[in-house]
Amino acid sequence: MKVGIVGASGYTGAELMRLLAAHPGVEVSLVTAQSYAGRRVGDLYPHLLPYADMVYRPFDPDRAWEEAEFFFVALPHGESMEAVAALRERGARVVDLSADYRFSRPETYEKWYGKPHSHPELLGEAVYGLPELFRGEVARAALVAGPGCYPTAALLALAPLLSRGLCRGEVVVDAKSGVSGAGRSLSLDTHFPQAEGSVKPYGVGVHRHTPEMEEVMGRLIGDGEVRVIFVPHLIPMSRGILATCYARTEGSLGPSELEELYRDFYRDCPFVVVLPRGSYPQTKDVCGSNYCHLGLYADGEGRVICTAVIDNLVKGASGQAIQCLNLMMGWEETTGLLALGVFP
Repeated sequence: MKVGIVGASGYTGAELMRLLAAHPGVEVSLVTAQSYAGRRVGDLYPHLLPYADMVYRPFDPDRAWEEAEFFFVALPHGESMEAVAALRERGARVVDLSADYRFSRPETYEKWYGKPHSHPELLGEAVYGLPELFRGEVARAALVAGPGCYPTAALLALAPLLSRGLCRGEVVVDAKSGVSGAGRSLSLDTHFPQAEGSVKPYGVGVHRHTPEMEEVMGRLIGDGEVRVIFVPHLIPMSRGILATCYARTEGSLGPSELEELYRDFYRDCPFVVVLPRGSYPQTKDVCGSNYCHLGLYADGEGRVICTAVIDNLVKGASGQAIQCLNLMMGWEETTGLLALGVFP
């Protein structure tokens, strides 16, 4: 199947190309980029040898529709909605990696992203693309909204508790991410001399991933709201997210019960690994892979801590998008994604 990548010059676009090079069911037939139109892929990313001579082109939906039948849209927030709408109008199936279609209500998007949604009619069509939680919906979808990287880690960490009605009210998500999560654009905060040797919180109390987590967690519990206290931190490394999530449970889960709950919940999820009791994950374990590792703690008195690690560019973005592609096409969910993490 011919696949197009709209916004292919950023880190997530490049990661899509890297992963799709090992996918037996697709051919990347189109890569677009406004700023780098006319440049070779190999000029920006020499490691992408199978695509080195492909040339980035400006996005033209009519021409794109002639050259591909499935699209990943990896444009910045606010720019993606128009491209997605143009492709859907022509009947294309799309996975969008931005935040533009993650919310059910346009008012939420406008409040947190600072601009009206130009195509609110598509919000009801879009399916939230976290396969471990919404596999059936993703498989039937024509438009999938890829989750944010922090929400992916936090939701996988807490979903078993939320879905079984064991956790309500308020949760704390303390998370750390490598600088690639900020994208390829230059900024002072991610400039190496600024970031090296330092850890800093950012977006405290106002990070855009907070309402995303709250909306999906509310769906999981079914009949209430979850308040998320979320603090992200910038870590001086390229890849990886570690999210330590704190919750109080209704009832007193012991360590064995908690482990059994998580293993049962994720028994059919090939990319989620529940570690043995007393073991906790590190970002290096999943670097370059589509896996999420979980470490659990329960004190038997209603306090639970779950630590999740993912690669923010793979399970947090491009790998998860390909996982959704596989489901939408009726292919094996793991196709092209079984590469293990790179260590050390």
